[in-house]
Amino acid sequence: MPDAMTALRGLAVLALLAVGPGAARAEYPDRPITMVMPYSPGAADVLIRAMGEHLQRALGQPLVPMTRDGASGVVGMRIVAGNPPDGYTLGHTPMTAIVVQPHLLRDAGIGPDSFEGVCGTNENVITVAVRADSPIRDLPGLVAEGRRRALSFGSPGPNSLPQLAVWRVQRATGVEMNHVPYRGEAPHVNDTLAGRLDFSAAIVSSVAELVRAGRMRMLAVFSENRHPDFPDVPTAREQGIDALQFSQVGIYAPRGTPAPVLDRLEAACRGALEEPAVRRVLASSASPVRFMPRAELTRMIHTEYANYGRILRELGVEPQ
Repeated sequence: MPDAMTALRGLAVLALLAVGPGAARAEYPDRPITMVMPYSPGAADVLIRAMGEHLQRALGQPLVPMTRDGASGVVGMRIVAGNPPDGYTLGHTPMTAIVVQPHLLRDAGIGPDSFEGVCGTNENVITVAVRADSPIRDLPGLVAEGRRRALSFGSPGPNSLPQLAVWRVQRATGVEMNHVPYRGEAPHVNDTLAGRLDFSAAIVSSVAELVRAGRMRMLAVFSENRHPDFPDVPTAREQGIDALQFSQVGIYAPRGTPAPVLDRLEAACRGALEEPAVRRVLASSASPVRFMPRAELTRMIHTEYANYGRILRELGVEPQ
């Protein structure tokens, strides 16, 4: 029996050699690639569809978006992490789902160790905005008003990055403000416009059109640099308040995806972000292009995961 098995293995090897190495392992990719979108449809879907046109030209296979929202991105990214690490299932998300939510959910089932970075695509710049008729003109003015009376502000959810941006202001200045969490951006922005809140903590893309229409005014952005569409709005640090709140959006693959596959995806991503059509999509949503190489993105999610663990413990947040 062993001789028969040896003979069969030998025949199998000879068969592979006869047809060439390509038959043993097809070149990546040889079928469509699924891009999981872990939030409700919106600007990110438009971006991925625009990027998909370039990726199909670069890789020779279509990119198929799939929406799986829930638990602030965790549901969709758990699907990504649970798929084979072969480059055929990716996820596109702000870093919140990977570096913040796992600290908040006992059964999140994911974290930075679950993923390999593919590339950073853009930045969700965070801002605080007031009604256009508000007497508050800048971030120091907001802090000064907060010393005089209790200010209320809305955010897209508890422990969301916009809320944490305001927390950084509070920690830097010692001023307390009343946080009112909402589900998503539109409800709290509408309540700020209606005068039920003093200000909104939001991403710039959620208030950009209202600012351009003269209905709201941004007091600061929490990025390293000013927003290219609103160069007159200074950063928090430029206004003397050390409150940097960065929000990188990126593409991720399951942990263990082979380096050659990741290299191909990273190169295709870089090329897509140089396409005029893709840049127009990002410009229309007031979301600046911010390419980040995969190694840097992977390092960033590990560092930020540790940082948010400390922040949330300081806030007394317990996982649910």
